Amino acid sequence: MNTGARLLVLLVLLVLVGRLAGLKPNSGYCIGTGCVALFWQPADFRSAQKLCRDQRAQLVTVRSSVSSDVLSVLLGNFTGSFWIGLHRPAGCPNLAEVLFGYGWVTKDSESDLNNFGSSFNSSCSAPRCVSVSREDSFRWGQTPCAQLAAGFLCEFSFTDPCRTLPAAPDRSVHYMTPYGFGVEDLQLVPPGTTATRFPSGTKHICSSGQWLHAPWSCEIQDGGCEYKCAKTPGDGPVCFCPPGQTVNHANRVSCAAPGPGDPCAALRCQQLCREAEDGSARCACEHGLKLAEDASSCVDVDECADPRQCPGENFRCVNTQLGFACVCKVGYKKHRDRCVDVDECVSAPCEHTCVNTPGSYTCACYHGYRPADKAPNKCELFCGAEECPATCDPNDPRQCYCPDGFLSEERRTGVFCLDIDECSYNYCDQDCSNMPGSYLCSCSTGYKLVDLYRCVETDEEPEGSGTAPSPSAPSPSAPSPRAPTSVPDPGPTRRPSAVTPMGLVGIIVCVVLLIVLVVFGLHIGLSVRKKSSAAERKAAEDETPSLNKVTSNTSDTSDSRDNM
Repeated sequence: MNTGARLLVLLVLLVLVGRLAGLKPNSGYCIGTGCVALFWQPADFRSAQKLCRDQRAQLVTVRSSVSSDVLSVLLGNFTGSFWIGLHRPAGCPNLAEVLFGYGWVTKDSESDLNNFGSSFNSSCSAPRCVSVSREDSFRWGQTPCAQLAAGFLCEFSFTDPCRTLPAAPDRSVHYMTPYGFGVEDLQLVPPGTTATRFPSGTKHICSSGQWLHAPWSCEIQDGGCEYKCAKTPGDGPVCFCPPGQTVNHANRVSCAAPGPGDPCAALRCQQLCREAEDGSARCACEHGLKLAEDASSCVDVDECADPRQCPGENFRCVNTQLGFACVCKVGYKKHRDRCVDVDECVSAPCEHTCVNTPGSYTCACYHGYRPADKAPNKCELFCGAEECPATCDPNDPRQCYCPDGFLSEERRTGVFCLDIDECSYNYCDQDCSNMPGSYLCSCSTGYKLVDLYRCVETDEEPEGSGTAPSPSAPSPSAPSPRAPTSVPDPGPTRRPSAVTPMGLVGIIVCVVLLIVLVVFGLHIGLSVRKKSSAAERKAAEDETPSLNKVTSNTSDTSDSRDNM
């Protein structure tokens, strides 16, 4: 297997190990073709089991006294209980079996060791899961599975290991495993482990049973570089350092201040410094970048400037930081090795009709409609003349509609829309041109149009004619403000109403109140007049009997005198 293939296998392995899961062990120990990692994190049994699986591992199995010794080494400085991969899936404990009815998470009960304590609970209600602790001399303790333990231990297994690097006197090697913990003493090294020699600082990585010297591929742990790894055409991966520092010539990965006589010291290269055989040096950049005019900093190279990039039909080139990418043009999608058109009309983006076009689509409207100003996919009523038939509901002929700027008129032959002559309302300061459904304001020579309807004096001499139409309005000479196309033109100039909606509401309310007051006053007046007439009639009626009584009394007196 060549170096490239080994690095690819190593890259896949490091991804599968799961170091990106964000969970880091507190310590670990490797023996044979397996490693055990200690995680000091509270968890119940099921959570601990899942976290180990996320790391491409399993809860540790303790099948021998050697495995038990590993636990004592890892847990010697920790208090509390820690989960191991032993539990009872179902049933009651059975003292006749090797593990008393318990089994490993590997779904077997094979073991050369039974380390349950003397207080083992053999009842059917006994806890189903097992933990260990320093306080209990690392004996297997029955523990409720839902109980939180102080942590758990995960077990990793590996193949294609490397042999340890030879260590010379006064020299040491530190190994960092891909599982997130470092070790000093081991015999078989898991693939993906980096080895650093001290005091030289040289680095190696174990890949498919062989050690590769740093810098290796930049995709794997940044090539082992202390600062950054760069791809260079022809030379492979190299390490570079921040300005003011240079790469250590002995290990090619670490950074240090330049020594006396270092030709790279004065250049202050942003990335790479190339030394020639004659002792001179020059700055260089990684692949995808080039030297700027100052000969020390690096700038991006636009690979897409080369027309030969992305030659496929309907492909386009997108420049990236260190290269380029070939993607499909807008309105196309990738299908195998080609870019095919996307039928946007399938998603019904238009209100009326949709016409698919290569890489795009257009919306069209039914007769009597045009695309709306602010939403080309919507349709609005349109009349390009002074008079048009109204659009009526086929189910209710009385419900008819006209475009904005038109009034409806009922005739014996139907309902028609008549254009409103907005110019008769003096919406424009000076000149006004009426249009079907709208109007256009313009100014005389020496004035300019402001706010689409006001004319103010100006010292500038207008070009062409003496009018200054609104930039967003159509030309006054056009027979229609715009043609009904799929892309709307800007609307005509309109002057805002002098009365605001709230002011209009206030006027209506005042008029209604005035009418109510007048009606109420008339009602009071009529009531008073009726009461006065009734009083007069009553007074007249009361006065008539009194006169009769007086007359009667006079007659009685006369009769009395006669009798005398």
